[in-house]
Amino acid sequence: MSVTHVTPQVASLGIGELSRRTGVAVRTIRFYCDEGLLTPVRSGGGHRRFGPDAVERLRTIRRLRALGMGLVAIRSVLAGEDDLGTAIARERAAVDAELAALAWRSATLRAAEAEDPAGRAARLDLLAAVADGSAAHALLTDFWRAQAVALDSGPYLDALLDMAVPAPPPDPTPEQVVAYAELVGLAQDRSLRAMLRARRLANAEKVRDEPTLLTGLAEACDRTAPLALAGAAPEPGPELDLFVAAHAAARETRDSPGFRGELAEDLQADREPRMVRYWALTEVVTGVPHVISRAHLWLFEALDRAVEDGPGEHRNLR
Repeated sequence: MSVTHVTPQVASLGIGELSRRTGVAVRTIRFYCDEGLLTPVRSGGGHRRFGPDAVERLRTIRRLRALGMGLVAIRSVLAGEDDLGTAIARERAAVDAELAALAWRSATLRAAEAEDPAGRAARLDLLAAVADGSAAHALLTDFWRAQAVALDSGPYLDALLDMAVPAPPPDPTPEQVVAYAELVGLAQDRSLRAMLRARRLANAEKVRDEPTLLTGLAEACDRTAPLALAGAAPEPGPELDLFVAAHAAARETRDSPGFRGELAEDLQADREPRMVRYWALTEVVTGVPHVISRAHLWLFEALDRAVEDGPGEHRNLR
C-alpha cells in the first residue's frame, strides 16, 4: 500500500505503542493496515507511525469485529460511507437469517431421524425438496403465480400469494417441515399442474375481470368464515348468493339456476383431493386455520346442495 513520509512529530505513535494502548497484537495491526482499515504514515526511518486518532479507530474496529462484522462493512463505517446503526442492523438481519436457516436444517434432520428406518429413504426424498426453505417458498410462489388467470403484479396478485403461499416458519417443528415438503411435492405434481393449467385456460375464456372476482370472493368468504369455523352445515343462503354473484360479475353474466350448475362444474378442480390436502397442509405449516380455504370449501358444498335441490329451495334461510 502507498504511504506518506512525514516526521514522527506529525504521527507520534509507533506500532508497538499502539499495540500496548489497545491490546491489539502488532501483527493484527499490520493486517488492518494492509486491509485499509488503518492508514499509517512512514517516519524518516521507514517505520509505521500513527496519529492519536488511531487508538479510538482501532478500538472501534475491535468492537465491530467482536460483533462479527466483516472487514468490508467496517471499512464502509470508518470511511463514513455507511451509518453505524444501519450497519449493525444489517449484520443482525444477516445473523437472524443464518439462525433461521439453521433452525430449518435442524427440524429437517429431526424429521428424517424420527422416521421409521423402513420409510427413511422415502422421507429423505421428500425432505430433499425443502433443504433450502427460501428456495422452497420461491417454488410455491411460482406455482401460484401461474394460477392467476389475468393478474398483473400489484395488490390483487400480492393478496393471492399471501393467501396461498405460507412462509417457512422461522423456528419450525419437524411436522411443519414435512408439511412444507408435501406442499412443494403437490406444486411439482405434473398431473395436478396439468389439470390446473387446463382449468386456467378454460377460465381465461370466461373470467373477464379477475380483480372483480377476487374482491367479491373476499367479501363472500368474510361472510362465510364464521359459519365454516363454527362447523355449521353448508347450505344455500346470502353467503352463497354473494359467492355466485362475484363469479357472475366476473363473467359478465347473471345468477341463474343454469349458471349455478355451470359454475359448480367449473369449480370441481378446486375440490380435487390434492388441492384440499394442500390447504390442510398450510394449516400445519402456519399453526392456524386457513380461513379462506375453509370458507371456500363450505361455499362449494353449499353450491352443490343448491344445484341438487334446484331453484327456490333453501334460499335466504338465515
